[in-house]
Amino acid sequence: MSGSPTPDHRRKRSLSRRGMIAAGGAVAAGTALTPVVFAAGDSDSGSGDTTSDTASGPAGTEPQKFPATRTEAATGTAATTAPFAISYVGVRWTGAEAGAGIRFADGKWQELGGGCATVENGGTALVAAGDATGYELKAPQGASGVRSLAIDTTGGAGKTFRVPTEPTRVRGVQYLSRPAWGADESKRYKDGKVNSPETYYPLQTITVHHTDTPNADPDPAATVRGIYEFHAITNDWGDIGYHFLIDEAGTLYEGRYSGDDGIPAFDPEGNLVTAFHTAGFNSGNLGIALLGNLTGQPPTDAAKASLIRLIKVITRFKGLDPQAQVTFVNPVNGVTKDVNTISGHRDWLQTDCPGQTMYDLLGEVRAAVAGTGS
Repeated sequence: MSGSPTPDHRRKRSLSRRGMIAAGGAVAAGTALTPVVFAAGDSDSGSGDTTSDTASGPAGTEPQKFPATRTEAATGTAATTAPFAISYVGVRWTGAEAGAGIRFADGKWQELGGGCATVENGGTALVAAGDATGYELKAPQGASGVRSLAIDTTGGAGKTFRVPTEPTRVRGVQYLSRPAWGADESKRYKDGKVNSPETYYPLQTITVHHTDTPNADPDPAATVRGIYEFHAITNDWGDIGYHFLIDEAGTLYEGRYSGDDGIPAFDPEGNLVTAFHTAGFNSGNLGIALLGNLTGQPPTDAAKASLIRLIKVITRFKGLDPQAQVTFVNPVNGVTKDVNTISGHRDWLQTDCPGQTMYDLLGEVRAAVAGTGS
C-alpha cells in the first residue's frame, strides 16, 4: 500500500452526515456510490426499517467503556505463559504452512492452518484458547520466525470510547461502528505512524469469508476485537482485514478503517478502501466475514439475512450484477482473476474459507440479492 504513513493522514471530508441527508436524490445504477445514496434509508432493505437515516445517526456521542485488550508476545515454540486468561492465541511463522500445531494444558495438539487468514511465505492462525493461561507451539519442519501473541479481550481494565448515541445505519441496515465494538485506533499505528495508510479503488467484487472461530459465541464483539488484534499486530496488517463482519445474531460490524466521514468501507467518492482479506486480490475487492466456523454448520438465518441485505445495498448502488461472472483486475499490478461478482475466499486462494456449508449457499445468496430467489 502506498501513501504518506503519518498520523495526520486522515483527510478532511467535505460532507457531514447531515449534509448527506440535505443533498438528497438518487443516482442510476452504475454511477459512483456517493455518500447520499449509500447513506440514505431504504424501504427494500429487508430489515423492516424504512426510516431515512444517514450512514450514522446524529453526530452526538457518549462515553462507553470496553475491556482494554491485553496481550503477551512470545517468539519460538517453547512453552509460554500469560498473566491472564487467554481468549485467543495469534500465531505466525515463515516456511511451510502445513505441520504447525498448538497445545494447551489438556496436552492435546491442535493442527494450525486451514483458517481464513493467509500470508505470503508462511502460515498464520488464530486459535481460541478457552481461558488457558499457557500454551506450547509446534512449527513445521524447516520453519523460522515463529512468533505468537496471547490475547485477552474481556478481562482488561476499562477503556473509554466515544460511541454514537443513535444507531448507525447503511441505507437502513443497522451496523456497529468501530467505536461501538471497542476498536482501539492506536493499534493502527506502528512506531508513531499509520502502519497501513488507506488507499481507495473502485469496487469490482465482493468476497465472503468465515472467521473460523468458535460457534455459539457468547461475546462476538470481544471476538471482533481479538481478530483485530491478530490482524493488526500478529500479522502486521495495521488493521482488521475485513470491511464488515456479521455475528450469529445478524449484527453487522464495521471493519477496516476507511476515514472520518462516517461511511463504512468507502470514501465520499465511492471508492473502496483496500483491506487485507484476500492476499494479492484486495484492492477493489470488498470482504465480508461471518463469525464462526461454517465448515460443517450453516450460518444462522439471521446472519445469512444480514449478509444478503448488505450485499444487496452495495451491489444495487454500485451497479454490480450479483449473478455475473467477471474478470477482476488488480488496479495495483494488473493481475487478473475470473470470479463471480459474489465469491468465496476459496475462489481466489487455496483455503477452506468460507467453510463448505457457507460456500454451498453462495448461489442462494446471489439469487436472493438479485431478487430471483424463492
